[in-house]
Amino acid sequence: MDTTSIKNLFKLKSIPVETPQEEIISKTEIDLNGESAEESRKRTYHESGYRDSSRTSGNHSTLSICLDAVYSKFQNEEKEMVEKQKNLKESYFNEQKNRETEIKALTVSLETKEELLKNKNSEIEKHQNHIETLKAEIIDLPRNPEKYNVKATKGASAKFWIGAILLFPISLYLITFYISTSYSAFFKSFDAKSTVIQSVLDAQAFSKAWNAGPVEGAFVTLIPFVFLGLGFLIHMFGENKNWINYVKLGLLFVVTFIFDAILAYEIESKLYELNKTFNSPDFDLKIAFTRNQFWGIIFSGFIVYIIWGLVFDFVMKEHREKDKIKNEQEIKQKNVLFLLEKINFIKKEIEGIIENISTTKESIIKTRGRIEELQNIIDGVIIPTKDYKLYASEYVQGWITFIGEKIAVSKTEKQTMIDSCIDTYNTNLDAVGANSDNQNLVYLSSL
Repeated sequence: MDTTSIKNLFKLKSIPVETPQEEIISKTEIDLNGESAEESRKRTYHESGYRDSSRTSGNHSTLSICLDAVYSKFQNEEKEMVEKQKNLKESYFNEQKNRETEIKALTVSLETKEELLKNKNSEIEKHQNHIETLKAEIIDLPRNPEKYNVKATKGASAKFWIGAILLFPISLYLITFYISTSYSAFFKSFDAKSTVIQSVLDAQAFSKAWNAGPVEGAFVTLIPFVFLGLGFLIHMFGENKNWINYVKLGLLFVVTFIFDAILAYEIESKLYELNKTFNSPDFDLKIAFTRNQFWGIIFSGFIVYIIWGLVFDFVMKEHREKDKIKNEQEIKQKNVLFLLEKINFIKKEIEGIIENISTTKESIIKTRGRIEELQNIIDGVIIPTKDYKLYASEYVQGWITFIGEKIAVSKTEKQTMIDSCIDTYNTNLDAVGANSDNQNLVYLSSL
């Protein structure tokens, strides 16, 4: 390069860039020379590197400081490029708008879920109050059935148990009486030593009948149940009150009375034969009707049988009343269980809602954090690091060009200086992130 060319080069580099008017003149000259703005910028960095290297004799330690200044200068230049910054930040603006829309949607969703949670808790409280009411009604129902529109007699449970307790010994009496009387009437042989009571009520009638044979045993064992069955029919015919059932009921009483009369007649005839003399007439109904033990046997069975039938009828009616209350209690208890299951189901729904609310709140917090990050990016300066690497390389090329052209040292020493400068350059690129995969860096503070 001759002296004239070098002078022209330094004359070009000495053009000030701080004055706007001179900057306009420079741009006009560039346009006249047919040079693009990017080529002009590259040339400017190259010339600055050459000039700064000439001032420091190509010292690589000074190069590190100069590259920091170059980076600061590059940042200021990028900051002043309003349109470029706007284009670089456009994606962040769009993301911020999307995030704000997302926040609105998340907020609406959160409010809906919180309202749903409130409704679910109110529903549980309502069901729990209903359960407490049902439990109180279950306890109060036997005492006040009419209060709950149950057509049952108050205190039916107590009456039922009293009747059932009375029915048991009466049943045992009838079984004992008819076993003894039927055995005495049909199978027993009387002797002169037997009293009336011993003749009618034989303590060993059951065992004696079975010892006499299976037919005798089965007869005296089963005959009491005939009378119990007749007593059961009294209850059945009494449930439907009409004249046919009343006729049937009257016939039952007649049949039972006749059967008891037959037993009494047979026993009395045997007792009469024991005490009969040659002058005594034959035993017949006329004689039987005049004997007290005849009527005593009849009424000892027949009256008790009627009492048993009436008590049984009363117990069954009370049981029916008791069943009405019990059925109503069971219905209410089933309602309690249904409500408990419903509460458990709602609680599981609430767990899911709470989890969704927590997730939504976390999303809102993260989204708001991202919006703040985006705002900081928008407020900051976006540095295109790949562009910086391009211009920094121009600067270092200018620096090394001076070393190669103007430093009068041995070739080896010159190469060592160049290698040190390249290392310093790479260190600077690593420091500012220009060697990373990121296209841009964001500086949150204005420069």
